[in-house]
Amino acid sequence: MTTAAQPVFGTDTLRRGIEADTPEMLKSLYADDAELRVVDHVSGPSHPKVLHGRDEIAAMLDDVYSRDMTHALEACVMQGDHAAYCESCRYPDGVRVLSESMLTLRDGKITGQVLIQAWDE
Repeated sequence: MTTAAQPVFGTDTLRRGIEADTPEMLKSLYADDAELRVVDHVSGPSHPKVLHGRDEIAAMLDDVYSRDMTHALEACVMQGDHAAYCESCRYPDGVRVLSESMLTLRDGKITGQVLIQAWDE
Protein backbone atom coordinates (compact mmCIF):
# COMPACT_ATOMS: atom_id res chain seq x y z
CA MET A 1 0.00 0.00 0.00
CA THR A 2 1.36 3.42 -0.91
CA THR A 3 0.44 6.73 0.66
CA ALA A 4 0.80 10.18 -0.84
CA ALA A 5 3.66 12.17 0.58
CA GLN A 6 2.62 14.99 2.87
CA PRO A 7 3.47 18.48 1.53
CA VAL A 8 6.63 20.02 2.93
CA PHE A 9 6.80 23.73 3.68
CA GLY A 10 8.24 25.89 0.91
CA THR A 11 7.28 29.12 -0.84
CA ASP A 12 5.49 27.35 -3.71
CA THR A 13 3.61 25.01 -1.37
CA LEU A 14 2.65 27.93 0.87
CA ARG A 15 1.38 29.90 -2.15
CA ARG A 16 -0.72 26.96 -3.39
CA GLY A 17 -2.13 26.46 0.12
CA ILE A 18 -2.98 30.11 0.75
CA GLU A 19 -4.42 30.80 -2.70
CA ALA A 20 -6.50 27.60 -2.88
CA ASP A 21 -10.28 27.57 -2.47
CA THR A 22 -10.05 25.26 0.56
CA PRO A 23 -7.58 25.17 3.46
CA GLU A 24 -6.67 21.48 3.12
CA MET A 25 -3.10 21.93 1.84
CA LEU A 26 -2.44 24.77 4.25
CA LYS A 27 -3.66 22.67 7.20
CA SER A 28 -1.29 19.86 6.18
CA LEU A 29 1.70 22.19 6.60
CA TYR A 30 1.23 22.39 10.39
CA ALA A 31 2.85 19.96 12.82
CA ASP A 32 0.51 18.16 15.23
CA ASP A 33 1.91 20.22 18.13
CA ALA A 34 1.96 23.60 16.34
CA GLU A 35 1.08 26.81 18.17
CA LEU A 36 -0.43 29.89 16.51
CA ARG A 37 -0.55 33.30 18.24
CA VAL A 38 -2.82 35.91 16.62
CA VAL A 39 -2.41 39.63 17.33
CA ASP A 40 -4.94 42.15 16.05
CA HIS A 41 -7.22 44.91 17.39
CA VAL A 42 -9.27 42.29 19.25
CA SER A 43 -6.36 40.34 20.78
CA GLY A 44 -3.44 42.64 21.57
CA PRO A 45 0.22 41.71 22.01
CA SER A 46 -0.13 41.24 25.79
CA HIS A 47 -3.07 38.85 25.36
CA PRO A 48 -2.89 37.24 21.91
CA LYS A 49 -5.35 34.61 20.78
CA VAL A 50 -3.43 31.34 21.11
CA LEU A 51 -4.36 28.17 19.25
CA HIS A 52 -2.71 24.91 20.31
CA GLY A 53 -2.28 21.99 17.93
CA ARG A 54 -3.17 21.35 14.33
CA ASP A 55 -6.85 20.64 15.17
CA GLU A 56 -7.45 24.11 16.70
CA ILE A 57 -5.54 25.78 13.86
CA ALA A 58 -7.48 23.72 11.29
CA ALA A 59 -10.80 24.86 12.81
CA MET A 60 -9.73 28.50 12.46
CA LEU A 61 -8.63 27.93 8.86
CA ASP A 62 -11.92 26.17 8.06
CA ASP A 63 -13.75 29.26 9.35
CA VAL A 64 -11.59 31.69 7.37
CA TYR A 65 -11.86 29.72 4.13
CA SER A 66 -15.65 29.39 4.50
CA ARG A 67 -15.90 33.14 3.89
CA ASP A 68 -16.36 34.67 0.44
CA MET A 69 -12.90 36.20 0.00
CA THR A 70 -9.73 35.80 -2.01
CA HIS A 71 -6.28 35.13 -0.53
CA ALA A 72 -2.91 36.01 -2.06
CA LEU A 73 0.64 35.38 -0.91
CA GLU A 74 2.44 38.69 -1.42
CA ALA A 75 5.93 37.63 -0.30
CA CYS A 76 7.73 34.87 1.57
CA VAL A 77 11.28 34.79 2.93
CA MET A 78 12.88 31.61 4.26
CA GLN A 79 16.08 31.20 6.24
CA GLY A 80 16.97 27.94 7.93
CA ASP A 81 14.15 26.87 10.23
CA HIS A 82 12.32 30.21 10.00
CA ALA A 83 10.09 31.85 7.42
CA ALA A 84 8.13 35.08 7.18
CA TYR A 85 5.32 35.92 4.80
CA CYS A 86 2.76 38.56 3.91
CA GLU A 87 -0.78 37.60 2.90
CA SER A 88 -3.48 39.88 1.53
CA CYS A 89 -7.18 39.06 1.37
CA ARG A 90 -10.16 40.81 -0.19
CA TYR A 91 -13.90 40.45 0.32
CA PRO A 92 -16.23 41.03 -2.66
CA ASP A 93 -17.30 44.40 -1.18
CA GLY A 94 -13.68 45.62 -1.30
CA VAL A 95 -12.84 45.20 2.40
CA ARG A 96 -9.20 44.16 2.69
CA VAL A 97 -7.26 42.17 5.25
CA LEU A 98 -3.47 42.19 5.54
CA SER A 99 -1.49 39.76 7.67
CA GLU A 100 2.18 39.23 8.42
CA SER A 101 3.43 35.95 9.86
CA MET A 102 6.70 34.74 11.35
CA LEU A 103 7.07 30.96 11.37
CA THR A 104 9.24 28.40 13.10
CA LEU A 105 9.71 25.19 11.11
CA ARG A 106 10.72 21.64 12.01
CA ASP A 107 11.10 18.82 9.47
CA GLY A 108 9.20 20.78 6.81
CA LYS A 109 6.22 21.56 9.07
CA ILE A 110 5.11 24.74 10.85
CA THR A 111 5.56 24.41 14.62
CA GLY A 112 5.10 28.02 15.62
CA GLN A 113 3.44 31.05 14.05
CA VAL A 114 2.93 34.62 15.16
CA LEU A 115 0.31 36.26 12.92
CA ILE A 116 -0.36 39.99 13.03
CA GLN A 117 -3.41 41.11 11.10
CA ALA A 118 -5.37 44.25 10.32
CA TRP A 119 -8.47 44.87 8.26
CA ASP A 120 -10.60 47.71 6.94
CA GLU A 121 -13.44 48.70 9.26
